[in-house]
Amino acid sequence: MVNGSTGNGLAIDVRGLTKKYGQLVAVDGISFEVNKGEFFGFLGPNGAGKTTTIRMLTGIISKSGGEARVMGYPAGSIDSKQISGVVPEQSNVYMDLTAWRNLMLTAELYRIPSSEAKMRAENLLKQLGLYERKDSPAKEYSMGMRKRLLLAVALISDPQIVFLDEPTSGLDVQSARFIRGLLRDFRQGGKTFFLTTHNMSEAAEMCNRVAIINRGKLVALDTPENLRITAGKVSLIDISFDMSVSDEALKAIPGVIRVESSQAIDTAERMKATAAMGGMGPGKMGPGMRGPGMAGRQGMGMPQAEPTEAGEKKPPSNRFRLHTEDTGEVITSLVDFSRANSLKMNILNVNPPSLEDAFVMLTGEAKREK
Repeated sequence: MVNGSTGNGLAIDVRGLTKKYGQLVAVDGISFEVNKGEFFGFLGPNGAGKTTTIRMLTGIISKSGGEARVMGYPAGSIDSKQISGVVPEQSNVYMDLTAWRNLMLTAELYRIPSSEAKMRAENLLKQLGLYERKDSPAKEYSMGMRKRLLLAVALISDPQIVFLDEPTSGLDVQSARFIRGLLRDFRQGGKTFFLTTHNMSEAAEMCNRVAIINRGKLVALDTPENLRITAGKVSLIDISFDMSVSDEALKAIPGVIRVESSQAIDTAERMKATAAMGGMGPGKMGPGMRGPGMAGRQGMGMPQAEPTEAGEKKPPSNRFRLHTEDTGEVITSLVDFSRANSLKMNILNVNPPSLEDAFVMLTGEAKREK
């Protein structure tokens, strides 16, 4: 699904952009548009082509084919670089210089008059909460402060478009929230933002539209809400029982597509919490936990834990997340299942799909993790 962009004027216009490394096609003929003033998300799994695309748009590497224009200028040209700001994931400020000197040096590179540079630097440092530490060397800053300094360095030239590469990566919740708030404020000034992130909740919150790239190809481009609707065929049912149950027994229920047990759910929730703090996002899910099937509660006793591949014992589970395209049928079957096995359901919640669910569906990450 690729929807056309709307609005007057384009900040980015990409047509058939391609990058090859020998026989490897890292970016395979992608096309998309970003509107002026838009907050645009560019998402994809590791190795999908996100970083390669940004490097072509910012002129760090050359393209193998296709066309890309930034604010009407050829991507990578001097003109396009002069109206662009870049916030890399890894800090590239001069660590031995103070925040003030970092900004003054950057302003000199952009040939900004001294009086104008000083005014911009003072305003930026105050907005970013760094003014009181403007005379401290960057090496004495916390990670959150360095992220804010990176943003100041990118904005000192008053760019029309800002490329953000994982701007909240590695930050705690409060620092990440502060950065997002600042970006909203700067967006009100009409700037265009091009964001890459592994944090799906951040993309859903910040972006007007998102593009998803997978294995070098663009697989989706739409609003976060419309992408969630795309994944809307599958609902998630969270359920817990008062006793342990095998995931095989739940998989046998008609309409259940997939079963995640408590360890996998806990792992996913930890990953989401890490992403909310600016971490690198979802990693591999932990293996589901299994116990013997339940033929009935009476005389059953506690299921025995099964050994893992490493020989460790895993406890059976009583909390699950079920994936289904037929919520009504599965809920009815769960009630029947509970009655047949003399079980009590402690929790039964139906959750709508998220942008993360759409991302997994479109990129096949669930299959890749197995």
